[in-house]
Amino acid sequence: MQLVGAIISLLGAVFIFLGALGVVRMPDVYNRMQAGTKATSLGSMLTLLGIGIAMPAWLGRCIILILFILLTNPISSHALARAAHNTGIKLTDRSIKDSLKEDNEGETDA
Repeated sequence: MQLVGAIISLLGAVFIFLGALGVVRMPDVYNRMQAGTKATSLGSMLTLLGIGIAMPAWLGRCIILILFILLTNPISSHALARAAHNTGIKLTDRSIKDSLKEDNEGETDA
């Protein structure tokens, strides 16, 4: 079980690295936030799962932490992105559509 836990933890570390790479390479705050949130959420959960498998006494604690990450990370990322949009931080020029802006304009017209 030690080897299985180590492999799963290594896979989690790879996802965390890819998330960090996405934060560096993406063009604007919204894309960076999405890359960081998705990859690091999965990476953290896999790392914790690997630790729980390698150390069965810690599995319960690791599952609680995984559930906490699963519930809080996407919600906090959404709140931060919404706040960034409401303060006027622009999308990159390569973005095709701003659905939130269109939705907000439709509400003010009605």
